[in-house]
Amino acid sequence: MADLTFRARAHSENPTKTFVKVRNFEIVVDEPAELGGTNAGANPVEYLLAALSGCLNVVCHMVAQEMNFELRKLEIKLSGSLNPDKLFGKKSEDRAGYKQIEVVIKADTDADSDTLERWIKTVKERCPVSDTISHITPVDILLK
Repeated sequence: MADLTFRARAHSENPTKTFVKVRNFEIVVDEPAELGGTNAGANPVEYLLAALSGCLNVVCHMVAQEMNFELRKLEIKLSGSLNPDKLFGKKSEDRAGYKQIEVVIKADTDADSDTLERWIKTVKERCPVSDTISHITPVDILLK
C-alpha cells in the first residue's frame, strides 16, 4: 500500500487557545487555567495521550479480530510525567516532553494468557502513534 498523508491546519485564538481543523472536525486545544489558559479544551500533551489511546483502541480490536478472539471490552489508562520548567523558559536538564508514558490495558476477553501475550506484542509493534512517539521521528518546523 502507498503511504497515506494526514493533514491538519491550525490557527491561534489567543496565546493558549488553538483551533485545529482535521478533515471536517474542529479540535480546540487550550491550557487549564492554572497554566494560563481558558480551559476550553485539552492541552497538547493531553491530546497526545488521547491520540495514543485512540490508536491503541483501533489496533487492539483489529489484532484481536485477526487472531480470532472476541474483545468484549477494552479499558486503557494512560499517564505521563513531564517537568514544565523548559516549557516556561527555566533552565533544566530535563527534556521538555514526557519522561515516560505508562499505558495499562485491561481487556475483557476469554482468550488465554499465551494468546494475550502474542496479542499485546503485536499491538505494540503495529500502533502508529506508539511507534511515532517511541522512536525518533523527524519534525521540520519551517517559517514562511
